[in-house]
Amino acid sequence: MLEMKSLYQQARECGEELVRCRRRLHQMPELGMELPQTTAYVCQELEAMGCRPERLAGGVTACIGPEAGPVFLLRGDMDALGMAEESGLPFAAQGNRAHTCGHDIHTAMLLGAARLLKAHEEALKGRVKLMFQPGEESLEGAAAMVEAGILESPRVDAALALHVFPGPMHVGTIAWRKGPALASSDSFRITVTGKAGHGAIPQNAVDPVNIAAHILLALQEVNAREVDPQDPLVLTVCTLHAGKLHNSIPETAELTGSIRAFSNHNRALAKERLAEISQGIAAAFRGRCQVEFLAGVSSLHNQPDLAAELAGYAGELTRLEELPRQMGSEDFAEVTQKVPSVFMGIGAGGPEEIYNRAGSHHPAIVFNEEVLPLGAAVLAGCAANWLEKHGGVKAVPLTEVGGPGRAASMSR
Repeated sequence: MLEMKSLYQQARECGEELVRCRRRLHQMPELGMELPQTTAYVCQELEAMGCRPERLAGGVTACIGPEAGPVFLLRGDMDALGMAEESGLPFAAQGNRAHTCGHDIHTAMLLGAARLLKAHEEALKGRVKLMFQPGEESLEGAAAMVEAGILESPRVDAALALHVFPGPMHVGTIAWRKGPALASSDSFRITVTGKAGHGAIPQNAVDPVNIAAHILLALQEVNAREVDPQDPLVLTVCTLHAGKLHNSIPETAELTGSIRAFSNHNRALAKERLAEISQGIAAAFRGRCQVEFLAGVSSLHNQPDLAAELAGYAGELTRLEELPRQMGSEDFAEVTQKVPSVFMGIGAGGPEEIYNRAGSHHPAIVFNEEVLPLGAAVLAGCAANWLEKHGGVKAVPLTEVGGPGRAASMSR
C-alpha cells in the first residue's frame, strides 16, 4: 500500500515543477470543447513521463498501471471562462479569457498525480485512467467523453474528481459528503409569438409581453405547489426580452432560465410542466409558444461507501469537513450517473487578504498554489489505495440511475 504521507512528501519535492506547470496552463486559457494549446501541453507532459496519451472528444486520456485488476478514474477539467483577468499576478492571462474557476490547477494537480503514479506503477493493483476534460463550464465535456467511451476499454469501476474552493476554505481542507451533492441543471428558452401592433390599438394585436408575463408568474406554481419541499427544485426565469419601442407591441417575447433539481423525478416533472404551462397560457391568450432546452446535466451523487472510503484516505493528509449540498451544478455528474464516483472540494484559500478578495468566476480571484502538491497526493493516493483494497474485484457498473450498484440510500 502506498502511504498517503509519503506520496505527499514526494509531491512537495516536485512543488516547483507543479507551480511551473500550473502557471503555464494559466497563461493559455481556452474555452469550451476545443482546447488545442492545453491538450497539446497535457499530451507533451504525459509523454515526458512515459505515458501514452490519447485524444478523446476534445479531451485527453491515458492509463497507468497493469492491465489486470480494476480501473480507477481521475478527472481534471481544463477549460477557462470568457472574462479578462484582474488578479494583478505577474503571470496573469492576457485578453478576454481567464482561469477564474481554477481548472488550470485541476489540470496541474492531475498531471502531478500522474507523475506520482507513474513512479510507483509497479506497485499498483490495477489501472488508473486519467480524464483531462474540456467543456465543463458549458456542461458538455463530461457527457461528450462518456459518449465517446471514456468509461470503457478499459471499463471504469470507480471515479474521483477534486474541485478547488477559494477564500475561507484554506489549503489543508477537504470537503466531502455522501449522496446528493450538486443539482442537475437544464437551461431553457421560451419564445412567445403573438401579433405585432400599435400600443394605442391593442385589440388588433396579440401581445407576447402580456403572455410572457403570465407564463413567468404561472411557472412559480411548480415550485410552490407541485413538488415535495423536502426534495428541492429551483425553476428560475432569469431574462425576459421583448420589443424596442415604447409605443409598439412586438411580434415576439423571449424568456430564458434554468431548472435545478436533485432527483430525476423532479427534473423530468419540471421540464414537462414548463412546456405544458407555457404552451397552455400562450394558447389561452391567442398566441403561440416554443420551448427549447438548450443544455443539461444530471445531478451529482456521491456513492456513499466510496465517499467514506476515499475521505478516509484523504483524511490522513487533510482536515475533513462537510461539503454543503448545493443547487449549483458540475458536469462530472455524468460520470457519477454511470459508475460509483465521488466529487470533493479541496481548499485553495488562506487567511491572507489576496485569497479573500474575490470568489470563483470573479476576474480578481487568486488561488493559493500551496494546494498543488496536496491535490496531486490526494488524487494519486486515493486511486492507489482504492486499487490496493479492491484489486481483483470488478464493481457492478451503474448502467442507469437506480440500477445495479447504486446504493439504496441515494435519493432519486
